[in-house]
Formats: sequence, C-alpha cells, structure tokens
Amino acid sequence: MPDATTTTSAAANTPANTTAPERPAPAASTRRLPGARRSTLAEQSTELRIAVMRLSRRLRQQRSDTEMSGSQFSTLGRIHSEGPLTIGRLAELERVTAPSMNRTVNCLVDAGYVTRRTDDDDRRKVLVEVTEAGDTTVRETRKRRDAWLAKRYAALDPADREVLARATTILGRLLDQ
Repeated sequence: MPDATTTTSAAANTPANTTAPERPAPAASTRRLPGARRSTLAEQSTELRIAVMRLSRRLRQQRSDTEMSGSQFSTLGRIHSEGPLTIGRLAELERVTAPSMNRTVNCLVDAGYVTRRTDDDDRRKVLVEVTEAGDTTVRETRKRRDAWLAKRYAALDPADREVLARATTILGRLLDQ
C-alpha cells in the first residue's frame, strides 16, 4: 500500500496530504534577507554588483569638496596618481570622449584644482597637472574615505576581515580581465 504522502488525488493530480500549493522559486529580483545565499551565478553576480555599487556610493560621499562631481574627482585623482596628462590620454583612461573630458578639465581649472601647461618635450601638446589646492583636495578626500572604511572594517571580526582581504585580491583579478 502506498504512503499517504506519495499518493495523488485523481481530481487535482496533487499530493493528497498537501495543505497549500507549492510556491515557485523566488525571482532574481526578489529581495532576500541579509546574508542569504544566492544559488545561481547570475544571482550571485547581482548581489556582488549591488554590494559593490552601494559601497562605492557610500565612499564617494566621503569627500572634502561636496560641490565636485564624481567624474571630476575621478579625473583629479587620476592626474594626481599618474602625473601630468593630455586631455586625450585622460579621456582614454576615464573612458569618455575628449570633448567630455575637456569640459571636466575646464571645471577643474575654474575651481583651481588643475592647470594646463605646454609639454616641455613637445610644445604642441598641452598637459593637465594638479595644483596645490587639487593635491590637498585629493589627499583630504582619500583620508576621509580611508577613515570611513577603516572604522567599519575594524568593527568586523577577524574571520570577516580575512574574507574581505581575499575578496580584494579576487576583485582586482576581475578588474584585470
């Protein structure tokens, strides 16, 4: 004789002892509880993207000049890190058009964060370089961002900090692909 949980009702073609219909699996866009594991690569990728974007947004809020746009600070930071660059090279590095980069640089020049100068080796080239005010802004912003993140990082237990240390390496590899 078959078990009651495995028999089916002829009328409904469903298990006889079922009290509620089965629900379909939640869609990828369904919100899950914090810490819930996603099962598919697509779901895991979505969770990673959301977490990275939220962290990035919070870090971008930590800056010394709140009037400066994100793209302006990114450009200023790039020049600060790499040294004097042409508009064309800046546009290439920031993945925007040269006219768009020219507008961004104009804003930074107007704010006193960068200057334009002629290249000593090739007088036809114009280089964009950071001023003292730009240097101060970049250093102060990075200091604020590091402090914001360090405070939250210190509150984690050592095992979570180790996971994030490994994740940092893995994210770097993702960016290099």
